[in-house]
Amino acid sequence: MNRSEALSIVREYVNNENLVRHMLAVEAAMRFYAEKHNQDVETWGLTGLLHDFDWEIHPTLEQHPQAGAPILRQHGVPEEIVRAVLSHADHTGVSRQSLMERALYACDEVTGLITAVALVRPSRSLYDLTSSSVKKKWKDRAFAAGANREEIAKSADEFGVELWEHVDSVIQAMRRIAPELGLSG
Repeated sequence: MNRSEALSIVREYVNNENLVRHMLAVEAAMRFYAEKHNQDVETWGLTGLLHDFDWEIHPTLEQHPQAGAPILRQHGVPEEIVRAVLSHADHTGVSRQSLMERALYACDEVTGLITAVALVRPSRSLYDLTSSSVKKKWKDRAFAAGANREEIAKSADEFGVELWEHVDSVIQAMRRIAPELGLSG
């Protein structure tokens, strides 16, 4: 499985461009952490890219991501990636065992909060965004109410990284592809 094949799967099942951007953001964060931890950058990146591919066709907790796993297998996605996708949601009962699985869990929710903060800034850019700006919005529970702050904090802890250091790292990772995310200002 290569990136082109994974992106083809995403494009086959996802019409919402904001959802595609979310998956690209998680991919960027996963690649960043794979480099940092001397892991397989391609495998980690593909995991981030594919993790929510089935959200539009399975938009409930009863279905996502477990109903998507057979589709990934039909497309020849390696079991290591399928397992990580299954483990990124607490409700599946698939425990996070590998560093890659913990990284996916940690990168998923936080990218949405970072994106929301960037979009309300006058610059609409990641290039001038800092974790302190995210921290200010963190305290406002009405802002980006869908971003589960408890899960973000829990996932960073589970991944073994301090929360605000993690936010800084994910911002750096997302900056690498800011134009693709519509967040270059």
